Amino acid sequence: MTLRLTNHYQSLVRQGALQPDEAQMAMLPALERIAEALSVPVKRSLFRKPPKPPKGLYLWGGVGSGKSMLMDLFVDTLTDIPVRRVHFHAFMQEMHGGMHAARQKGIEDVIAPVAASVSDHIRLLAFDEVQITDITDAMIVGRLFEALFKAGVVIVATSNRVPDDLYKDGLNRQLFLPFIDLIKARMDVRELISPTDYRQNRLQGTPVYFTPISPGTRSRVRAVWHDLAGGKGAPLTLRVKGRDVTLPAFRNGVARATFYDLCGRMLGPADYLALAGAVKVLVLEDIPLLSRSNFNEAKRFVILIDALYEARVRLICSAAAKPEMLYVEGEGTFEFARTASRLREMMGAQWGKVEITE
Repeated sequence: MTLRLTNHYQSLVRQGALQPDEAQMAMLPALERIAEALSVPVKRSLFRKPPKPPKGLYLWGGVGSGKSMLMDLFVDTLTDIPVRRVHFHAFMQEMHGGMHAARQKGIEDVIAPVAASVSDHIRLLAFDEVQITDITDAMIVGRLFEALFKAGVVIVATSNRVPDDLYKDGLNRQLFLPFIDLIKARMDVRELISPTDYRQNRLQGTPVYFTPISPGTRSRVRAVWHDLAGGKGAPLTLRVKGRDVTLPAFRNGVARATFYDLCGRMLGPADYLALAGAVKVLVLEDIPLLSRSNFNEAKRFVILIDALYEARVRLICSAAAKPEMLYVEGEGTFEFARTASRLREMMGAQWGKVEITE
């Protein structure tokens, strides 16, 4: 058995690029098992059945434990296996688009063609951040996974939630329960319990509130984004109650957007709740001074901060002034005091962050 992932992990440890983590290393055999099974060539003919695919892996655990990193390392070692790595929300948005196109063509079973568009090209599908918050996703995801499994696709997924907590308290959840049973039957469910929050450690001591807005602060925000996301990222579109909420850049739970992207558009509480549920760190740039001249944008900003605060999303931002000085005149200044207080708390010790002022 060629332990490509284990060797790769150990090599990165020797180089100092990774800290050795017993909880992470305990997950390597489960991933090696999948790689070994998929490395067997599939010979198809009228008289030969393809080998039974191995069980997938559902890896869940707390924020910053290294789930996404492990999956990325795993995918990187599968150089000879057709694989796709995608964020769960982005994948579901793609599936909704494919189903809509199938309906336009008069196709009755719209799940079949979208599942085939995936299974025809890959043997392994790597999902990051499985989380079900939308009833539309909840109603189709079981049939979609069932079709992928039937086609022989192996699924590896990460999540912050144990399967039994997916779509918890959701509308018509009883219709979703068979999907949870499907996960348990077709995937090895493992919890990653790491004593270290690596994402928190990377942010520890790092400034998170940059003011005023200037070339210098913008450069520092870019540096934080580069450190957390490698400077890479692809747009992530969330489908919320029939509308699209797009984050211009997203990678491994870290998103980047401007104030205008999120508060300059007609978004509402449901949109911000979906956003807060999809990301773990938000890099928000160019928060302007707020007043009666941009009152609607200010209201949306208040709702956004509330959603981020309740979900304990880590916020990194550049702003025209300190929190208490962002909104000093016009209707809404009194209400904004709570938002300023929350911004301060999100910058405080319990969030592991400090402020920097140029």
